Amino acid sequence: MIVHNLLLKLKDNTNENIAQTRELLLSMQGKIEIIRDLKVSADIRRVESSYDLALIAKFDTMADFQSYLPHPVHVEIGSKLSCELAAAAAVCYEE
Repeated sequence: MIVHNLLLKLKDNTNENIAQTRELLLSMQGKIEIIRDLKVSADIRRVESSYDLALIAKFDTMADFQSYLPHPVHVEIGSKLSCELAAAAAVCYEE
């Protein structure tokens, strides 16, 4: 199992925008068939060093993860978020 972790820091980190962004990310579930599990959670600490959202997506294989990256739904969501991000960090590993 391949696990992709993505941390997002939003320029507008109001509760409303965080909730909207979370729902946008969760909308990939069911539209991208190769995602085995998808969780998106909001940070509860809300300190300067925190990121606002954590996305955890699981895939059967690295090839599936590589197919996810150019998937039209993923690309569309990435385009929508690109100007909204202050920072992002990712870690991908095998379980």
